[in-house]
Amino acid sequence: MTTGRPLKLGIILPEGENDMGGVTARWSDFLTMGRRAEELGVDSLWFVDHLLYRDGATTEGTQGVWECWSMLSALAAVTERVELGPLVSCTSYRNPALLAKIADTVDEISGGRLIMALGAGWHEPEYHAFGFPYDHRVSRFEEAFTIVRTLLREGAIDFEGQYYSARDCELRPRGPRPNGPPIMLGTTGPRMLRLTAQHADSWNVWLCSSDSAPTAYPPIRAAVDAACAEVGRDPATLERTVSVMVDLAGTHEVPASMGPATAKPLTGTPIEIAASLRQYADMGVAHVQVYLVPNTLETLEAFGEVLAALDG
Repeated sequence: MTTGRPLKLGIILPEGENDMGGVTARWSDFLTMGRRAEELGVDSLWFVDHLLYRDGATTEGTQGVWECWSMLSALAAVTERVELGPLVSCTSYRNPALLAKIADTVDEISGGRLIMALGAGWHEPEYHAFGFPYDHRVSRFEEAFTIVRTLLREGAIDFEGQYYSARDCELRPRGPRPNGPPIMLGTTGPRMLRLTAQHADSWNVWLCSSDSAPTAYPPIRAAVDAACAEVGRDPATLERTVSVMVDLAGTHEVPASMGPATAKPLTGTPIEIAASLRQYADMGVAHVQVYLVPNTLETLEAFGEVLAALDG
């Protein structure tokens, strides 16, 4: 879709139980919101990769989340244009070779619209609840990332690590792109930033739980630039993406799964919010993923005014 907007805009679909304006979204809701977002001109749809929240991560006790890749597969089949991605997929939750297979399959279903966004995870209670090891997360991620990216980009790997192995493994048949989907890493940690600078096509920072204002971005951008310099990469070759919360109604009611009540969403008129998004573009951000407050179809419809202001 051709627009005059200076960066891509994505929508993060409702995350957990009760996150759709106090209601738990069902598949029928995701179907309606996904198709409507595409009609409105949104560039991408995103689904978080969590299993549950517990022990202080939410004020609601235990809060569940639908399984990410099942939802992405379904959305891939019922949309035509928007890019799709997990935000971000935790490599601890699935065997990495299988995760590459899943991603290549979803890319096939979508006709080449997947963004393969990965991370090391952080919420310890869901690891314990589902039986995944929480120790050495970055070291485990590094091995998993080696397997995933090699399979997606080259189609085959023979790897034996401390935590994972993929012996004489191949992706067959291949999806629609010979070198697989673009790879994004979501992180601010120094070891993970180095891996991002070495191997990723794009990088993501999640600002929804803190301050979504453009003024919060420059110090984080500086750390990414430094990681690129450390490995000898031109920082301009690493695409930058930012996830922000947008409160069109000015309710200041942060969803339980989004973090502390002190989180600061973007708010104001559609023109003012569009101006903030333009500031991100001016600082080199190529793609912004938006979590709407409240995250409902009605708010999505209202966000169409922001899209129109940004396109103008």
